[in-house]
Amino acid sequence: MIDYPADLDVRPLTNWPGPLTAARTRAPFSAGLTATLDTLRRELAALGARHPVLEVAIPADQFRIDGRPRANARETHPGVVLSLPTTNVGALRYATDTFDRWQDNLRAITLGLEALRKVDRYGITKRGEQYAGFKALPSGATPMPSAMTVDEAARVLAELGSDEQGTFATRALLDFPTLVTRAYHRAAGRLHPDRGGDRTAWDRLEQAKRILDQHGGRS
Repeated sequence: MIDYPADLDVRPLTNWPGPLTAARTRAPFSAGLTATLDTLRRELAALGARHPVLEVAIPADQFRIDGRPRANARETHPGVVLSLPTTNVGALRYATDTFDRWQDNLRAITLGLEALRKVDRYGITKRGEQYAGFKALPSGATPMPSAMTVDEAARVLAELGSDEQGTFATRALLDFPTLVTRAYHRAAGRLHPDRGGDRTAWDRLEQAKRILDQHGGRS
């Protein structure tokens, strides 16, 4: 089984930032996903990254119950987005679909993180200036209503994530981040607009998930 970093939230990619690459190429490097994730784990730790989010264009129904993609999951395109909402140098965001496999695009981002970190060895940066071009900008997603508290977000996710497979307790969602991810993926499979889901319910789900991610799953 692929060993993803424990705190990495892997989600279906639903909104690609800009036009997709028309003519992709084969990556000039070769490594398995396990090796890429090992390097990514190290680079995230070096950056002091908290609550990293990896978005891959894999449909929600091809994710396991633990929130990880199935071994035989098929992506709709190879683009990936890595969002780092909290790091030692601020929020960062990386996106690429240059290569023809999503695993290779993730490796490209990972090797890029490694290269940026190594710039510090030469003493030409003092405050992480090399990351400036990757500072995360506000997304075009539906804004979160300021009235939604953490407790309300947990109640929304408990409501939307519970179905015939089982229910989620609000208190448990506040205490255990892994349950937040599980409830999100269960609800996303039903509510995604591309699958005929209700747009309003989808927006509430996304808002609740983001609030709970910022909360860190702790009361």
